[in-house]
Amino acid sequence: MSSVSIVIATYGREEVLVETLKALLAVEEAADEILVVDETEHHEPPTADFLEKANDAGRIRWLKHTSPSGQVAKLNRGLAEAKSEIVLFLDDDVIPSQQLIQMHRQAYDQYPEAWAVVGQVIQPGEVAGGAANRSDNSTSFLRRDLDFQFNSNDPAWVENVITCNLSVRRNRALDLHGFDMNFAPPVAFRAETDFAKRIIAAGGRIRFEPDASLRHVRANRGGTRSVGRHLASGSPVHGVGDYLYALKHGKGWDRIRYMARRPFREVCTRFHLHHPWWIPVKFVGELRAIGMALQIVRQVKANGGAGDK
Repeated sequence: MSSVSIVIATYGREEVLVETLKALLAVEEAADEILVVDETEHHEPPTADFLEKANDAGRIRWLKHTSPSGQVAKLNRGLAEAKSEIVLFLDDDVIPSQQLIQMHRQAYDQYPEAWAVVGQVIQPGEVAGGAANRSDNSTSFLRRDLDFQFNSNDPAWVENVITCNLSVRRNRALDLHGFDMNFAPPVAFRAETDFAKRIIAAGGRIRFEPDASLRHVRANRGGTRSVGRHLASGSPVHGVGDYLYALKHGKGWDRIRYMARRPFREVCTRFHLHHPWWIPVKFVGELRAIGMALQIVRQVKANGGAGDK
């Protein structure tokens, strides 16, 4: 069976990171290696002690990461440094099922045409078995499988992924140059969907495998939540990835409709119904995000397409 490297990109996590690693080390069929790509400047003593001892014992590879920063950069470093045929990306706040790694391995043996496998993710408050909401080819290309429910129990071929439980054939992912670094930190929204679309465009396929299951804890500390609440922010970082995704992969009216709908969708929330004074602030943030996305596209074109992978 294929060898598997687990890559966990982490920032600002403490107890939940340790619990995630302990759970992964205890599964029935272990990974061949676990890489922790860590951008945290200083850990609390219990966390640092665990990571140091596990690294020294060869149970994990603890990679200190400084530059370039952001989730996408950490994922790409893990992909580059992994030694196995299959690279399994997991979040730093998950509870894996006992069969998680086994089912990812098994999927590649069963479906040799698969370039990637995305597993079941049960979010807080969810149960397994949600409606898959699988899109058909008549759906807008940009929106195809955006509403796919990753807690579904139904296996399927999909065109979207979620990086908290995503495995890839390492050689295929490297051929695609990994995740696009233009999806700006600290929020790399749509970087995973962009990656999925590039797999499909290159002739690959993505398998959703519900038996490769985990629970997502969604810890309150660390991660992208450190940049603040997006509903009450004029920052462009929360929207730039979505507009960049549309500019890269959309065409004609599909692209225009997608980009025009987003600002209104972002303020049609219960939060804004009760706090309408944040609506103009949010609109300003969306306009800034469009401008930033257009600037990224112009820079990529000026550089001859470098980085636009």
